[in-house]
Amino acid sequence: MTAHLLMLFAALVLDRLAGDPDWLWRRAMHPVVIFGNLVGLADRHFNKADESAAKRRQRGVATILALLGLAVVTGLVMDLISGALGPLGIVFEVVIVAVFLAQKSLADHVCAVVTGFRERGLDGGRKAVSMIVGRDPETLDEAGVSRAAIESLAENFSDGVVAPVFWYAIFGLPGLMAYKMLNTADSMIGHLNDRHRDFGWAAARLDDAANWPAARLSAILITGGAGLAIGGNAVKRATATALSDSGLHRSPNAGWPEAAMAGALNLALAGPRSYGGELVMEASLNAGGRREVRVADIESALIVFSRSCDCLALVALLLAISL
Repeated sequence: MTAHLLMLFAALVLDRLAGDPDWLWRRAMHPVVIFGNLVGLADRHFNKADESAAKRRQRGVATILALLGLAVVTGLVMDLISGALGPLGIVFEVVIVAVFLAQKSLADHVCAVVTGFRERGLDGGRKAVSMIVGRDPETLDEAGVSRAAIESLAENFSDGVVAPVFWYAIFGLPGLMAYKMLNTADSMIGHLNDRHRDFGWAAARLDDAANWPAARLSAILITGGAGLAIGGNAVKRATATALSDSGLHRSPNAGWPEAAMAGALNLALAGPRSYGGELVMEASLNAGGRREVRVADIESALIVFSRSCDCLALVALLLAISL
């Protein structure tokens, strides 16, 4: 267990330093892209529009279970390879785990929103934020773009960093592979539209279950990060807002990190937003906080995020030392 957690710590450090280098993924296909291709293939072949809702739901259950089984087998094979390589197997596993983490890549994408604002004004910010959120960018003013970037940062800290770390820590490479396959499937087919409402039902429900512990842990880590970055009052606000407002979010999980970040920065996040030309009414998180979110607040959120990642790495290291 100690070696396992030390590899996790090393992977967290490697991901913070290297992230997803463009030079590599221009020449090779990222594993998540491969997972996405498999999900897309299954969607095209097994999601039949002319079948009943019940049949499509059954096919969706069978599909996600088959994909998860394939991911677990892939993780087991990688475990065998890692063990067979001896000392080099440690490097192999650390690199594999780092590939599936998103600390640096997430920070880079959110930093791009700040850069877009600084260099090209509102249009630049809108274009950059459209790469990380699904809402209509042309409807967003500076506050809307800034709010969207901060919300995306908080939510993706949970499912792009904390959740893969959690499932790797518990079940090793098979757990990590299964989680990333499930999360990829949910992002592609776990939607409430006519095509995927039934076929993607199982993927969406399983993803909610898989992210349940990570969402709560991410709120705790953001609270710790806020304490390091801002101070004691931010800890109190983040804790209180996560406990009081997390249930206001449409997602059973995303509300936890988003509410913690809203409290930490004393901002009002979420609220009404537009998707595909349709206005979606949602409650605000930390409604008493400042609603006019600015670009500078994105930079503050990035600092909290960075300190939260520090807390996560520290937890992994302390567990490795103590177990």
